Amino acid sequence: MRPDVERWLARRTSSSADWPPGLLRAAKHATTVSVVLPALDEQETVGAIVETVRGHLVDVPEPLVDEVVVMDSGSTDRTAEVAAAAGATVVHRDDVLPRIPAVPGKGEVLWRSLAATTGDVLVFVDADLRDFRADYVTGLLGPLLTDHSVALVKAVYDRPLRDGGTLLPAGGGRVTELVARPLLNLHWPELAGVVQPLAGEYAARRSLLELLPFPTGYGVELALLVDTLSVAGLDALAQVDLGVRHHRHQDDAGLGRMASEIMQAALTRLEQQGRLRRRDALNPTLSQFARADDGLVVTTHDVQALERPPMVSVPEYAAARDARAS
Repeated sequence: MRPDVERWLARRTSSSADWPPGLLRAAKHATTVSVVLPALDEQETVGAIVETVRGHLVDVPEPLVDEVVVMDSGSTDRTAEVAAAAGATVVHRDDVLPRIPAVPGKGEVLWRSLAATTGDVLVFVDADLRDFRADYVTGLLGPLLTDHSVALVKAVYDRPLRDGGTLLPAGGGRVTELVARPLLNLHWPELAGVVQPLAGEYAARRSLLELLPFPTGYGVELALLVDTLSVAGLDALAQVDLGVRHHRHQDDAGLGRMASEIMQAALTRLEQQGRLRRRDALNPTLSQFARADDGLVVTTHDVQALERPPMVSVPEYAAARDARAS
């Protein structure tokens, strides 16, 4: 491993136990914190996450979190109702920046969450987590509240994989190990020490996030990591070990579509950095196969990567930000 990565690992890797709430309350001062849950049909888990955040970090004498916002990405179940009953502010994707038609995708709601929240620091938490603990949030906040040179903090955790009735101790990070980690080690070896580059749990300063473009799909986590490296440097990144993460897993076909979007985000950044030249546009579709009684069935998916511009360039957002500042 490169010496700079080894130094980064030693300086910028910690555990959630290193960041007790009392330490963070002393360091928070006037910094405001928004916890954001991107959610699509997560009625089974979103309520417990919201209740945990509110019960431990909001509805307490010295709050560490100032708002909990669930960004509904078009749920057809009771996600919005459950989240609101648990105490979250629920914002539908289509109601944020309505001048810009919304598209499906995780990155889309994360991008719009910048315009739906007010915190100086945003903590993103996937809404499908089970056995969620408040120290997921406090752990991610720790480096940001205590060190102003840190701009983005990624979660580290083990990812067990449930195979039928069996819980395997590892295997839940298949796209990370087969796609994201090889890409980063090949093209951005400075990031080789990031244990979970695709972690859906991370925290960042608004002042950083509003400067970055957001892929609208699953490429968003890798893109934010690579772009932060380009904009702020390796030492602006940190990671915190949160232990174990239990969540709902996608099937292999879903992971294939996710991998395609991640690869597109990486190729786009290689091209932007002048390290790749393409003569032709990327094929915007992915064909996948399944076996039926009468033979193979092909399904073609649109996996074209759309990227949203830095939020600071959106007039409505810039005007609202200026109004708050004045």
